[in-house]
Order: sequence, then structure tokens, then C-alpha cells
Amino acid sequence: MNTTTHSKRPLSWPLIVGLSSLALLWPLTGLWPILGDGAVRALTLLGLTGAVWIGTVGFARVARPVLTLTICGAAHGFLTLAFGGLLAGTELISSGLAVFMALIPSLGMGAGIGALTGLAAYGIQAMLGKREQR
Repeated sequence: MNTTTHSKRPLSWPLIVGLSSLALLWPLTGLWPILGDGAVRALTLLGLTGAVWIGTVGFARVARPVLTLTICGAAHGFLTLAFGGLLAGTELISSGLAVFMALIPSLGMGAGIGALTGLAAYGIQAMLGKREQR
């Protein structure tokens, strides 16, 4: 007797790649000073990225929102580090140990922020589910 259930829908990898590609906003806005420099630019991009992630995953009712956005956050951290180093010309990519030392915190922080946004998206999905049950 097979007791396993396959009720969980698979992760949407094209969506994960698309949402993770928002990491390109950081190096692109660094090339063209559209948003200024420093904290204003960082907070604007973080807010924009978080809003897009939460809105897309929450309102589109994507399967497993916390896991989806945790993976997006880790990929976002990797892409930000990789493209930031490449476009800034800091030679960070070729400096082996320094990359490893920067990669772990970047992946961890990205995954943590992704998990928090995933919880927010899960909350939206739960509220929408309750609204439909009325």
C-alpha cells in the first residue's frame, strides 16, 4: 500500500530565476546613478525587490512560498556578489579565499531575507484563502 502523498506542487524554477534576476538592479543602478548612492539606493532596491517578491508569490499563490523565496534570496545574494564584483572591477572574483569569505554571509543573508519575505507571502496567501472561504 502506497501511503505517500504527492499533494505538493513542484517549485517553479523559471519564477525563481526571474525573481532572482532582480539582483541585477544593484550593479545596473551602480553604472547609471539613477537612484543616487549609498543607503538611499540600497533601501530603494531592497524595498522594491521585497515588494515584487512578496506581491508576486503571495498574490499568484505560488506553491511553497517560503522555500521559493528562500532559494530566490540565496540566488540573489550570489548574483549580487558575482555581478557586483565583475562590474565594479574589484577583481573579487579572482581572489579565491576572499570570494569564499564573502559568499557565505551573502548567501546566508540573502536566504534569511528570502525566508522572511516568504513568510509575508505565505501570510498573504493565507488571508486570500480565508477571504475565498467566506
